[in-house]
Amino acid sequence: MTRSNNRLPLVLIALFSFGALAAALVSQYVFFMQPCAWCVLQRLIYLVIGVLALVGLIGGRPLARLTALSAAVLSICGLIAAWYQYSVAAHLETCAQTFADRFISGLGLDASVPKLFGIYAMCKDAMVKVLGVEYVVWSMALFTLILLVALAALFQRR
Repeated sequence: MTRSNNRLPLVLIALFSFGALAAALVSQYVFFMQPCAWCVLQRLIYLVIGVLALVGLIGGRPLARLTALSAAVLSICGLIAAWYQYSVAAHLETCAQTFADRFISGLGLDASVPKLFGIYAMCKDAMVKVLGVEYVVWSMALFTLILLVALAALFQRR
């Protein structure tokens, strides 16, 4: 493969990740869909995956492989977070003091960057549908897509 073809998976990962983050912000600030702690945790994961993909693009092949591996692991973490939100947190009265809430608050992200990482809804209230599909299911699908692209990048030939 040519060098540009080797870079394509990381470009796609960055586009998908930053696209998900942009969609979340548009949903919040244009359509007034307030995020819960698990939504915000997924935002953070998308942001980290996107930044890692950009780092992989500027480095050589070993760094690209390392960032693809990191993106794969983080996308699995995102899938777990989205699955937990969908199957457990959405049925709780509150998601305060769950792992996501403690993690985001523990890092101080909700206080230092509230426009991006502020937690403004309970999980059961954040379960909304977009085009007939729950928002969190879209997130699971996108984390799965990122995982597949990251694995393709990891195992592609030189």
